Amino acid sequence: MKNLNVLISGASVAGPALAYWLHRHGFNPTIVERAPALRDGGYAVDFRGEAHLSILRRMGLMDQIERARTGTGSMSYVNSAGKPQAKLPADLFAGDVEILRGDLARILYDATEKYTEYVFGDSITSLAEDAQGVTVSFERGAPRRFDLVIGADGLHSNTRRLTFGPEEQFVRHLGVHCAIFTTANHLGLDHTGHAYRTAGRLVAMYSARHNTEAKAVFYFASPLLDLDRRDVARQQAVLIEHFSGNGWQSDRLLQDMRYAPDFYFDSVAQVRMDSWTRGRVALIGDAAYCPSSLSGMGTGLALVGAYVLAGELAAADGNHRIAFARYEDGMREYAAGCQRMGDGVAGLMVPGNRLLAALLNHYYKVMPYLPGKNMAARIARKTAENIALQDYPEPNRRQPGDAALSTAGG
Repeated sequence: MKNLNVLISGASVAGPALAYWLHRHGFNPTIVERAPALRDGGYAVDFRGEAHLSILRRMGLMDQIERARTGTGSMSYVNSAGKPQAKLPADLFAGDVEILRGDLARILYDATEKYTEYVFGDSITSLAEDAQGVTVSFERGAPRRFDLVIGADGLHSNTRRLTFGPEEQFVRHLGVHCAIFTTANHLGLDHTGHAYRTAGRLVAMYSARHNTEAKAVFYFASPLLDLDRRDVARQQAVLIEHFSGNGWQSDRLLQDMRYAPDFYFDSVAQVRMDSWTRGRVALIGDAAYCPSSLSGMGTGLALVGAYVLAGELAAADGNHRIAFARYEDGMREYAAGCQRMGDGVAGLMVPGNRLLAALLNHYYKVMPYLPGKNMAARIARKTAENIALQDYPEPNRRQPGDAALSTAGG
């Protein structure tokens, strides 16, 4: 085996999942994360189909994920008075298992921190590659040498920018911005959610953590806004401009927003790249092939990508040229299918005019009585399962502490 020392940028989902599999195959992962600690909160993410669930089982994480799952059922669209007008099935929104992103990140961290070096509060500033490895400079820490560098740092990937070029070359805005934060479950939602749609806007609430709290979600149609991603005050001001007086729970949630511990705001976008690897650097997850938060595929896609990339490195005995090529070949069609799930969803979620909003609201009312009422859920499941996962070789010599891992399957 060669190229054993691997730096991963990003400690959300894709990064720790990759660290798990790299260590399982005999590599030494290090994760650097810009945030000072794990990020809590965030939206609910889901897994569906055997491809996703089989990886979680092989990682030995299903019991923990089951305990932390949201258990969300169907989602109801309501009118301005809060009266349900239509109900969409749980399978479409929550898949087989739904969990808060922050809870999933914590589970992955706990599963990897004993054998992964985590460096919080720092980020990569430059990458200098030569024939033997990569010299990595950091914002705060001293430069270090690694054999390979993997960008798992999300839609606004710093690794992608340093290696491939400016974000504008690869990130495609879908005409919608979103915000999400934790709030009190003042509607008494019981493992369910309510959504209210008007022209160019959608506001929703769904219960979380066994109904002890709720997530508030805002979507609004807009060209790409030139906002500092760290300027929370300005982001919240933009949200107030778009939703003040919108109806239903909009004003109440805008007031609660000011006290939220985990406010998140961003554009809804996809990442499209001709290649996810260059030299000794590779990208996974949203950094490489973000399908957008509206696709419902991003977290499962990241999980599969981590499994395949680590497995191909192991199968190639660490030869990154062979492994990276096989990773791209194995993931390209699957990632493209997941991205197609995000195409066109923005216009349906947030219709641009009142007539279309009214038509969609009426369609959802009658959808349960139509022959193809479950078609969207079936398409999502088929897309999630559209990959044949290989059984990659396990190393003959395990490192200390691996005994428990060897019983997890795989």
